[in-house]
Amino acid sequence: MGKSRLEGKVALITGGARGMGASEAALFADEGASVVVSDLRVDAGEETARRVSPDGSVCRFVRHDVTSEDDWVATVAFVLDTFGRIDILVNNAGIFEGGTVLDTTLEAYRRTIDINQVGVFLGMKSVAPLMVAQKSGSIVNISSVAGMAGTPGFLAYGASKWAVRGMTKGVARELAPYGVRVNSIHPGIIDTPMLAAFDDAGVRELVRQRIPVGYEAEPVHVARLALYLASDDSSYSTGSEFIVDGGWSA
Repeated sequence: MGKSRLEGKVALITGGARGMGASEAALFADEGASVVVSDLRVDAGEETARRVSPDGSVCRFVRHDVTSEDDWVATVAFVLDTFGRIDILVNNAGIFEGGTVLDTTLEAYRRTIDINQVGVFLGMKSVAPLMVAQKSGSIVNISSVAGMAGTPGFLAYGASKWAVRGMTKGVARELAPYGVRVNSIHPGIIDTPMLAAFDDAGVRELVRQRIPVGYEAEPVHVARLALYLASDDSSYSTGSEFIVDGGWSA
């Protein structure tokens, strides 16, 4: 067999207890990486880590609030203590809430920005010195197609995802001289627990009809793209957005 695409690398995946993050953890481990999954959902996170690595040798879980700088310090320390280095960060943690400019409260807006935007900032800030020192690394920020175009009815979410896209480009230019790459993934409609918002609103079938390929993506479709960006296969790609939406934004 050939060399695994992430052999010898160590990845930290936030929001990894379920959905896209859990799928990324499993795929990365299959490709040779050691993985730390972080999340606030402790039971689900521990179960994901056990499923990926029953003996804990290649996947571990740590409780992590991505809005807390202290938690980021502790989480990075846990990864270093456990696996010795960090080569990959996937900023996957996020929330999805609806609301127009007419009915979004300041509390709801700030909650979304804190998790989806500030969490990504803190993640990049926390691992950048390590990656700069080792002169290598890949940061993958999970944005959204809502960060590519206006998204009526999802004001705070769209604002946070546009910010992720912009931060990705700026930090990519800052870190490129040190061999560190930063890219963003922009998923469309993915079959994860977040889709409950469409079910609750009774519009899931209507949304599905807008997808040219005719169905929602599975989390693994995003995980495969994250794998490409985490691996050396994408060594000349930085500061770019990669869309996985079944043609939604075409």
